[in-house]
Amino acid sequence: MNQDRTGSAAVNGPLWGSAARDWAEIQEGQFRAGYEAALAACGVGPGTDYLDAGCGAGMAAALAAARGARVAGFDAAGALLEIARERTPQGDFRLADLEDVPFAEGSFDVVTGFNAFQFAADPVRALAEARRVARPGGAVVVMTWGDPEGMEAAAIVGALRPLLPVPPPGAPGPFALSDEGRLRGLAQAAGLVPERVVDVDSPWSYPDAATALRGLGSSGVAARARALAGAGAVDAAHAAALAPFHQPDGSLRIGARCRFLVARA
Repeated sequence: MNQDRTGSAAVNGPLWGSAARDWAEIQEGQFRAGYEAALAACGVGPGTDYLDAGCGAGMAAALAAARGARVAGFDAAGALLEIARERTPQGDFRLADLEDVPFAEGSFDVVTGFNAFQFAADPVRALAEARRVARPGGAVVVMTWGDPEGMEAAAIVGALRPLLPVPPPGAPGPFALSDEGRLRGLAQAAGLVPERVVDVDSPWSYPDAATALRGLGSSGVAARARALAGAGAVDAAHAAALAPFHQPDGSLRIGARCRFLVARA
């Protein structure tokens, strides 16, 4: 791997690692149902050689290891990788770009990217790299947001938009891969054979507002907004978006869906 090349790691690593513990302890697990459904759909189990691309703090890798898989992962954020190694000491976790995967061709039975490929500087190249390190006929999974229409969490995702620079025309947004046609098209452009698309309900829940603000504030997007507008503005925007979802006991529950594509190398 060439650490000096321009790719997603240089931009995303510092952002997504800025609040690593809050991400690992609060926010990463909000899509756990999606991780578990994808691992089950690919038959991850004893003897599976498994790689998680953009593995974050390693929750999916830990779930795969619990199923008996031999696990590896890579991410742009060193602080998140430290937590992944704590969770799964036997795993092989490396600092890398999505576009420059530091593993040999044909090393894995299953490669997943959970809310990862849309952050790549070159998503087609990133997914082609995932195909390269998968064995012939192996599974490559792309998980992203579900259809935003009618999804409560879409309001949370859009809460920081006023604090960020206006994106250039045609720039992909957070729901760019939520359209099934675009998702399948990306896989085909990377040389994969798309199979099935699966939607999974994965409601977000927080015990109280303070925890919700910490969790939402741990994303790379929130880190960027905080650098531009300040922590107070980020918390205020999130608090306003969360207002409709307070429960009588002080907890919060927000409807969310993820969507994943299973493709073959």
